[in-house]
Amino acid sequence: MTEALKTLELRVGNLDCEHDAAAIERGLTGFPGLNDLCVYPKSAKVALSFDPAAATPETLKAQLDALGFPPQAGLTMPAPPKPWRNPKVLTAAASGVLLLVGWLGGLGGAPESVSLAMYLAAILVGGYYPGREALEALIFERQIGIELLMAVAAITATAMGQALEGAMLVFLYAISEAAEGYTEEKTRSAVKALMDLAPKVALVRRNGSEVEIPVEDIAVGDVFIVKPGQAVPTDGEVVAGTSGVNQAPVTGESVPVEKQPGATVFAGSINGEGALEVRATKAFADNTISRIIQMVEAAQERKGRSQRFIERFGARYSPLVLLIGVLIAIVPPLLFGADWVTWITRATVFIVAAAPCALVISIPITLVATLGTGARQGVLIKGGIYVEELAKVKVVALDKTGTLTKGEPDVTDIIPFDEKRLTRAQLLALAAGIEGRSQHPLAQAIARHAEAQGVTPVAVSDFRSLTGAGVSAKHNGRAVYVGSPDLFRTQLKQAPEIPADALRRLQTAGKTVVLVGDESSVWGMVAIRDNIRPNARRAIKALHAVGVEKVVMLTGDNARTAQAIARELGLDEVYADLKPADKVSRVRELAARYGHVAMVGD
Repeated sequence: MTEALKTLELRVGNLDCEHDAAAIERGLTGFPGLNDLCVYPKSAKVALSFDPAAATPETLKAQLDALGFPPQAGLTMPAPPKPWRNPKVLTAAASGVLLLVGWLGGLGGAPESVSLAMYLAAILVGGYYPGREALEALIFERQIGIELLMAVAAITATAMGQALEGAMLVFLYAISEAAEGYTEEKTRSAVKALMDLAPKVALVRRNGSEVEIPVEDIAVGDVFIVKPGQAVPTDGEVVAGTSGVNQAPVTGESVPVEKQPGATVFAGSINGEGALEVRATKAFADNTISRIIQMVEAAQERKGRSQRFIERFGARYSPLVLLIGVLIAIVPPLLFGADWVTWITRATVFIVAAAPCALVISIPITLVATLGTGARQGVLIKGGIYVEELAKVKVVALDKTGTLTKGEPDVTDIIPFDEKRLTRAQLLALAAGIEGRSQHPLAQAIARHAEAQGVTPVAVSDFRSLTGAGVSAKHNGRAVYVGSPDLFRTQLKQAPEIPADALRRLQTAGKTVVLVGDESSVWGMVAIRDNIRPNARRAIKALHAVGVEKVVMLTGDNARTAQAIARELGLDEVYADLKPADKVSRVRELAARYGHVAMVGD
């Protein structure tokens, strides 16, 4: 019985373009045991399907390494070599220097032979890699590519006595090729950021002991331990422990979500103050973070319309130009007795004039310039298709947390119920004194606000964390509680009266309310919210002003908070309680309804 096929996904170095992808496919075609192969140059990834009876991951990795595409360890994304160690950059730079020396020598009155030698050297050095790619495509792929046409154009220009033009053509093409790997590195930064959300190892309970294993080795059903402050390694269900989990990296919720046994946790979310034991419900390759990475990679592999046109254009145009050039050179002399030199010269002029090198070079050079300018302005553009589509955008969809808002909670209101008993400053000092012992994001917001207001927190003792509800401590010998309304309603011996109108007003505004009091009474409220960025309203007005028809918010936060933010900003539509996959679905729906959509955020 044949053993079931297995799959292996690897990140590999030196994979920057379609030519590199073709080299991998050639090198692995016919490899024993290999059933299927997919290469993703934008993501520097190779997906292999193989028969474990005939091949092993080790032999496949060794073959990739031998081909010049070394597999990366674990989940590491390969980085391009430093420019001074990159052969393509060095040869392109050397070609440029030789070209410059030859040109300056000609201006300075040096012998023509010296300039010619410099130009020839520039063509040979700069044309090494493009020329090799042209020959490999011709020999192995049976294709006449634009690289070959560029090489013929440069050679014929030089043969006509225009060595400067030939060297210039080679240099420009070589430098655009050299920049390609660094353009791809910018594209891959989004995937790198996603990969960094998940930890590299997980603490798993196996055979009665706790062992650390790579996250990719977690199996469905494994129980792993997530300590306070750690990231969750894969999707799972809590089996023991209670803690607040910050899901903002995955869902965008600005306030931590309390998790108890039976609750679901997502890969990449950050555990709060309590330890959790979680049973894995998905292997790492299938969890939330991995699915998001796969969606980003799929989007990046989509080529821009101009780039696709250039590839189709080159596949048909280059052979046609060479064929016509050959016919121009030989038909008149052979059939009509015309002068060979004249018609070879005319054929050469035709090939040089018809070579679409300027058009070919314009695409990568334009993209490099656009991506570089965007990066300097703090904007990451993931590929050429997005540059082209920006001009057609009808709808802009915005994430909330960290995009429209600052991404961390701030105190917005401090409301004492009896200022004769406890002033606003005293209420803040009391809350900050107790919350200063906690690592919860809401507690840290209160402590930051007290420091900003110049309020000194009171001294407390016997601090206790009431996981999922709040905290308590003793002040002047009395137990004081700071926590959610549910803490005062259900967990204290005497449920004190909570002013419903004030609570409802703050919650309707999308704020999280923390109460301060003892077992018999509530003394005041502290309202906290992830506040809007100062420039958010101005940015939305600017989008409408440039012709964007709809500005929409997509968020994993709750509907109440989302609606409050949307009202303040004047957004056209809002969708809340969305997971990352739900956001993708909403973007597709918006695209179907309105046309081109730009998504800003996670």
